[in-house]
Amino acid sequence: MTDVLLRQSDDGGEVTVEAGLFLMSEGLETAAYLSLFGGNEQDPADSESEQQWWGNLAETESDRTYRSETQYLIRSLPAVPANLRRIEQAAARDLQWMIDAGAAKSIAVAANIPALNRVVLEVSIVTLREQIQLSFG
Repeated sequence: MTDVLLRQSDDGGEVTVEAGLFLMSEGLETAAYLSLFGGNEQDPADSESEQQWWGNLAETESDRTYRSETQYLIRSLPAVPANLRRIEQAAARDLQWMIDAGAAKSIAVAANIPALNRVVLEVSIVTLREQIQLSFG
């Protein structure tokens, strides 16, 4: 799988252009980023909410929609230790499609609070070829 490499920045995702070409990735980095932070940040991802991202409305396969429970919880819950487990569980659910589709063998998520009002997610994705370590936050 080849995709444009999308990295998190302070104001959302960003791409890198080198010599007029987008930096590409052979891994699951962009898919993970969009699974955790794609869609509408006001969508709780637990029902057929009217807050869904508009691009989901035409999609007939539910595993191809962007409904990030992780993004919603990070934006709506206080950044306190009591909420970290809930955020980790949401991230695991948002990434579960990778295992279901056979793109990953296992996924581990750990959340921490390195500074006031800041949550960082550490994600480890094991595929048949490699182990991918990602950090969001």
